Parts: sequence; structure tokens; C-alpha cells
Amino acid sequence: MLRLGEKIVIVADAFEQGLPIGDYGYLIAYDRNPDNAFDYVIRVPQANRNFYVTAEDVETEEQLLAAQAESATHEALIDYALSTHNEKLFHHLMNGDDVEAVETETTTKESQSQADFIKQVNLRAWI
Repeated sequence: MLRLGEKIVIVADAFEQGLPIGDYGYLIAYDRNPDNAFDYVIRVPQANRNFYVTAEDVETEEQLLAAQAESATHEALIDYALSTHNEKLFHHLMNGDDVEAVETETTTKESQSQADFIKQVNLRAWI
């Protein structure tokens, strides 16, 4: 739940009421009426109006900036993987594998005994 006075950004218009998508506003009230579909009342200074909005229509500025930063970092890592021909990093980024899962796979491969390794090589050679 958002706090009163918090700076928010309008990201959607679920009920097509002409919300200025992309503009910022401030949360000025909660709509506590159980018969109403709206959750908040916001004030948009650029439009000089108050709007009733649902929780899905607004997002805090901090969350939006964090999501944009994460997206930019992901794109930069993909560009880096492509420019350095790092196939492992590229597949990791594109498939969305969990970093911990990749690390556990490498540690299990490293902890494999020499006898197990020879057994696997012989099995693959036999096939």
C-alpha cells in the first residue's frame, strides 16, 4: 500500500478515463468505499486535476526508476557478452538462468571424482 503524499507515476489507464500516462502525481487520499473499484485519489499538478485510480494504474517513482535501471543493466550486459563473444554469459542472460543454479552446477562438476569422470567418458565413448 502506498503512503499518503508519495510521488507516483501513472503507468496505465485501466478504466480509460483519460489519465495522463507517464505524468507524475501525488497520492492525496485512499478510497475506502467497498462499492468502488478505485483504490486511490491522486493529484496531477500538470493537469491541475484529481483522479481516482486503481493500484495497477500507478507505480512509485522509485520502483519505476529501479526497473529502468535493471533493464539498462541487462541490455548493457547483453551488449558486452556479444562484443566479447562470451557465449556462456549470453546464454545465461537470454535464458534467465538463476546465478545460484549455474554456480551449483559448476561446483558439482568440480567436485566430481576422477573415477566418476573416467566412467562418464567411457560411457559416452561407448555410445
